[in-house]
Amino acid sequence: MIPEDKHDLLERPIVAALATVMPDTQPQVTPVWFSYDGTHIWVNTARGRQKDINMKERPRATLLIIDPENPYRYLEIRGIIDEVTEEGGVEHINALSKRYFGRDDYYATMPERRGKETRVIYKIRPTHAS
Repeated sequence: MIPEDKHDLLERPIVAALATVMPDTQPQVTPVWFSYDGTHIWVNTARGRQKDINMKERPRATLLIIDPENPYRYLEIRGIIDEVTEEGGVEHINALSKRYFGRDDYYATMPERRGKETRVIYKIRPTHAS
């Protein structure tokens, strides 16, 4: 599904744009960290944020990953939310923190949020990639 010449964009720590659908059908776009397990794109958010609400109520999303070295090279992934889980949410956000910033603890720079939010993983199955 993912074009071979774009796999590197999934492996590098690039901040992606995640588009979800609001109740009024308008798009809502936010920057996100992500990981890829070979089948699903994993996006992590806090329970109650707009993207959490949107993906829970309308289980589809689009991810746009732009090559920081060439903005005309990008990967667009449209997909369906196959799974939503809180299990492993904190561990996943810590792994993303390590991937993007080299820090093992996501909450190290914002201790006031530790234990006050529920982390949620959304697993997006690509249905289209280009």
